[in-house]
Amino acid sequence: MASFTKFYSFTEALAEKKHNLSSDTLKGFLTNTAPSQSNTQLSDITEVSYANVSSRTITVSSSSQTSGVYKLVFADLVLTASGTVGPFRYIGIYNDTATNDELIGYYDYNSEITLNNGDVLTIDFSATDGVLTIT
Repeated sequence: MASFTKFYSFTEALAEKKHNLSSDTLKGFLTNTAPSQSNTQLSDITEVSYANVSSRTITVSSSSQTSGVYKLVFADLVLTASGTVGPFRYIGIYNDTATNDELIGYYDYNSEITLNNGDVLTIDFSATDGVLTIT
């Protein structure tokens, strides 16, 4: 997977208590339009239709700090298509609990992906490195 790109507004939203990364409902979004780091909320994103895809809810495996370094780790997200989904190139993360569905960040897969009926896509979030760290 490509490297994680953080939305600029995420830092301020975190500082202003719009996110509780250990307990809020975080979800993935799929888009074929390149997000801008200046986007702030989900309505800024042109998403693909989710009519034919399984749940996009992300499970937080751990949210902790050691020696002043905070690390957020997600369980891998498995998307299963029950029809055509896509095409999409970017997979993003947003906070579904926060007002306006505040954006967190996204990954660029570097090429379009289309899921057909029965296809499974596993988004492999690194358990070792975490999705993001804050120092």
